[in-house]
Amino acid sequence: MNTHDHTPAQLASCLAAQQQAFRAAGAVDAATRRRRIQTAIDLLVKYHKPLVAAMDEDFGGRHPGFSLMNDVLGSLASLKHARDHFEPWMAVDKRQPFMPYDQFGAEAWVQYQPKGSVGIIGTWNAPLFTLFAPLAYALAAGNRAILKPSEIVPRTAAVVAEAVADLFDPLEVAVVTGGPDMGAAFCAQPFDHLVFTGSTEVGKAVMRNAAANLVPVTLELGGKSPTLIGRSADLTTTAFRIAAAKGANAGQLCVNPDVVYVATEQREAFVAALKAAFASLFPTVAGNVDLTAVVNDRHLARIEACLADAVARGARVESTPAELPAGRRCPLRIVVDPPADARILQEEIFGPAVVIRSYGDIGEAIEDINSRPRPLALYYFGEDAAEQQRVLDHTLSGGVTLNEAMFHAAMHDAPFGGVGASGMGHYHGREGFIEFSHVRTVFKAPAYDPRREWGMLPPYGEHFLAAMEAQVSP
Repeated sequence: MNTHDHTPAQLASCLAAQQQAFRAAGAVDAATRRRRIQTAIDLLVKYHKPLVAAMDEDFGGRHPGFSLMNDVLGSLASLKHARDHFEPWMAVDKRQPFMPYDQFGAEAWVQYQPKGSVGIIGTWNAPLFTLFAPLAYALAAGNRAILKPSEIVPRTAAVVAEAVADLFDPLEVAVVTGGPDMGAAFCAQPFDHLVFTGSTEVGKAVMRNAAANLVPVTLELGGKSPTLIGRSADLTTTAFRIAAAKGANAGQLCVNPDVVYVATEQREAFVAALKAAFASLFPTVAGNVDLTAVVNDRHLARIEACLADAVARGARVESTPAELPAGRRCPLRIVVDPPADARILQEEIFGPAVVIRSYGDIGEAIEDINSRPRPLALYYFGEDAAEQQRVLDHTLSGGVTLNEAMFHAAMHDAPFGGVGASGMGHYHGREGFIEFSHVRTVFKAPAYDPRREWGMLPPYGEHFLAAMEAQVSP
């Protein structure tokens, strides 16, 4: 345990203080929300260099430009979108009162209230984005927050803790650090909302812990995001775009393409195009600073075990570029048509490998996708509009990108989230604001109440039953 890690008692005290401050403050005006979001923006601007250096060190090799693009700029974009758009979202939403009260002057509306204190558990693969993107919408909704960075990237977690302590009042935003014990304690706190990004199995444990206090959860999980290549797709363009996605963070992204379905007669041409495309982006492995390292030895060993299992079961594995791993930097391994029970088809890869599966009819690929847990992302490449619609209509995933990979997750004006085993809830856009708001219905009754005059209150008259019966209609 890091000597600077927090204790569960400190966490509980911080949460209690935030919730007390929230209750005492009452309504959270737009100026306060904007100030808090701007403070988070200023934090990332001020600390971006030490944060980028920490991520590089934690990964054992992560290009500073990629860390800026993915984590710093990605987080800033979410925060700025929330800052620039949240105020209209705060407005009460007028609703139509029911009859007959709508005729007597009744009013009704929905108001969007902050919930209180939101707990946000980030993950190691996007250690800033998975904290600050949900924070943007939690703050826009008027909440306070406590962040828990991943212990797998301890240097990054330490800089985040230092930066937040420097710029934020802990009654508004705070950070706690620690390992799995702190993670378990964090999920067991009576937060007013809890956000977790990570694996499906850990997500289940988070939800179990949160259930003890009936804490609502947003779970951003993962899954084996499938990629369908229709026969109408341009294989060269498709291969390049998938290669670029697989090279991003060495495949260590929750929406990374995992299983690629390609027509049997196009399989070898696609494998060749994918190898060439990836090698054009990453011509070497050893010493290539553009190639992100697998985050630690344990994760590398897991990926290598999946590959070894596939080979043992008769699958063909090709590497691009044709080099051995250099430390934790690896070529892309392409696993062609492994058997259904291969480990690499059962677990999310989350690294520099991809599975290719052949199909005769695209319906076979759709059926295979639907036989598996629902993924966080799905990708379709092709120019056949009817086939594209068939894929959209007959599959279910958190989100979809057509003729690209991972782009839907970058949409600020649309919700990002999973479904089923890939999670629940969402952030980004107005839907993210609503996720972290209590949507409260308010009904204001008119001065006149017709119920007594109309015989709608006890003691019921002889015509009451007949009047009710008369209203039963299809």
